[in-house]
Amino acid sequence: MTVFRIILLISLIVCAVATAFSKKPMTMIIIFTAYSIIMSVVWVLLRSPDLAITEAAVGAGVTGVLFFLTLRKLHLIDKDKEEELMLQNESKEEKNDEK
Repeated sequence: MTVFRIILLISLIVCAVATAFSKKPMTMIIIFTAYSIIMSVVWVLLRSPDLAITEAAVGAGVTGVLFFLTLRKLHLIDKDKEEELMLQNESKEEKNDEK
């Protein structure tokens, strides 16, 4: 059981640091959600099921959805924009290949 707790704590630290230093907003949301899920497991191990349920519902569920909707509203996540950028990159690569 001690090894499992150490793995959880290391995972928490890795998720926290990765969230802080990630450059892509979508990656930040996914890592933050993973952090909240791991934290809810830690609360279960500490025999606080009420905090575990709250962390899972609010931290992973509601907050993750709100972050995602905010990014969508700010147009930082846009499928059309991603496809357009991919097409531009492909055309640049083709031009470079021709040279």
